[in-house]
Amino acid sequence: MNRETGSISINTENIFPIIKKWLYSEKDIFVRELVSNGSDAISKLKKLVSIGEAEVEEDTKYWIKVVVDKENKTIKVIDNGIGMTAEEVKKYINQIAFSGAKDFIEKYKDKTDDAQIIGHFGLGFYSAFMVADKVQIDTLSYQKGASAVRWISSGGTEYDLDVSDRTERGTTVTLYVAEDSLEFLDEWKMREILKKYFSFLPYELYLENANAEKKDEPKPINNTSPLWLKKPKDCTDEEYKEFYKDVFLDYEDPLFWIHLNMDYPFNLKGILYFPKLKHEFETMEGQIKLYYNQVFVADNIKEIIPEFLLLLKGTIDCPDLPLNVSRSFLQNDGSVKKLSAHITKKVADKLTSLFENERDNYNKYWDDINPFVKYGCIREEKFYEKVKDIVVYKTTNGEYITLKDYLERNKGKHENKIFYTNDENQQAQYIRLFKEQNIDVVVMSSMIDIHFMQFIEARNDGVKFTRVDSDLSENMKEDGVVVEKEMQEKLEKLFKENLGNDKLKVKVEALKSPSIPGMILTPEYARRLQDISRMYGGSGSDYMFPSDETLVLNKNNALINAIVKLMDREDKKDDVKLICEQVYDLSMMSHRQLETEAMARFIERSSTILTKLADISA
Repeated sequence: MNRETGSISINTENIFPIIKKWLYSEKDIFVRELVSNGSDAISKLKKLVSIGEAEVEEDTKYWIKVVVDKENKTIKVIDNGIGMTAEEVKKYINQIAFSGAKDFIEKYKDKTDDAQIIGHFGLGFYSAFMVADKVQIDTLSYQKGASAVRWISSGGTEYDLDVSDRTERGTTVTLYVAEDSLEFLDEWKMREILKKYFSFLPYELYLENANAEKKDEPKPINNTSPLWLKKPKDCTDEEYKEFYKDVFLDYEDPLFWIHLNMDYPFNLKGILYFPKLKHEFETMEGQIKLYYNQVFVADNIKEIIPEFLLLLKGTIDCPDLPLNVSRSFLQNDGSVKKLSAHITKKVADKLTSLFENERDNYNKYWDDINPFVKYGCIREEKFYEKVKDIVVYKTTNGEYITLKDYLERNKGKHENKIFYTNDENQQAQYIRLFKEQNIDVVVMSSMIDIHFMQFIEARNDGVKFTRVDSDLSENMKEDGVVVEKEMQEKLEKLFKENLGNDKLKVKVEALKSPSIPGMILTPEYARRLQDISRMYGGSGSDYMFPSDETLVLNKNNALINAIVKLMDREDKKDDVKLICEQVYDLSMMSHRQLETEAMARFIERSSTILTKLADISA
């Protein structure tokens, strides 16, 4: 075979199906593209007017109109922007991917800012063929003496270019809607799409139903001046709250917010809200709306918003974003990482400011925001370094305390050990013991806390989290009291026999509180393994990681002492068994829920004990 060189040819007949089927992720994108083109056309004209290269009437109002006509099966997108000449139509419409915006910027590069122009690739117009069998353009350029032009194509390689009857400056794009896309002719459907993409378009946007019997006074469906365009100092709290409720249809006020407003090193504006969470499962259900020159692009772009901040709600408008060809996703670009880092820094700065200047409010917000703060510490090292000193822990007394303050306050009682509870109701008995000895107990009840505690332990040498039912502080034991070896052995044997569990661990301690007969302790390491296994759906966690429970009996409790006195009496053997079983179940109930059968036996046994007491009284 002889060597051959040549040029690659791209055939429009081949590229149209690609555009129609694969270029855009959602079918309604055609609305975004065509209205955005109308917005571009107005922006170009306004720029030319501002630099003296074009003239318009002094009181000119700029607008875009979308008209749905179900009878004629057409959709029209009309603007009063810059318009096009025949040559420009040939250049920008007939040459795929020859962007008018790009060409405009190049021509006026010394006089304009490309951030003002939405258009990127010049492919947006062809999205019309996703829903239309035929597309018609009627356009009249702003240039004096220009003639109106009509362009018609049915989506193939052929087009027709002729004179148009349009008499006013601007462009009308008419879509003759295909049979498989007739749903876009419904007014409610089109309104929904326009609100989705153009709630904050900088030019007034109107929707008209050509078949409506009664024509109402036309009202724009968009807000041309969203709150994020204002300077933070010019915004009131009520405006922030109202904007939040309007955009996210949330009847509750947000906790607080961060107003993003910067021009360097990139153009970024927006408002991030911290919503009040109704339950923990909402922590990953936030909504960040991303805009490009006030045109909606997508929700929750993870390249910009770190994963741990996705619970937030808000709007971000950044014309510097490197969008892909469909303007729906971000390209992998260094500026995206910088943008993400900046947002993370702004969030950390806001939290620090609240902690230092509004501590009461910060504490009030903590119950809602602590899951994402802890998750952020785990996932983002830089975020952790910024907020590590302002992470607070809520105590069972309702106090909010930093790790440093907790360790300092309790170092005389239990150095570097942090006692916590994950269920204040279930573990109330244990908590009471700690309170009686003035030992602080912190609440760690979020799903993220298991991982967060391990994270903090790894970052702080010697620090150890211990659940209240995992260990007894020496402060809870009576000083100088030694449990006789004989008593320990007798009670251990007695409980094992009466409970039918020879593997049961039994320990006798002299507790300062005489009211508690017994309690269950599980080593922290064993319980964490079980919890992590359950979290990740481990069905055999109890088998893989045995509970390793120990029954602690209180030598100073009257009931335990009564057992000791009765245990050798043959006539009290049944009563001793009842008491042993009851003490064990009561201890277990403070530790975790009894299983169904165990609970049934407990209720039946309680009834038996009460009956015996009634007989004695009688």
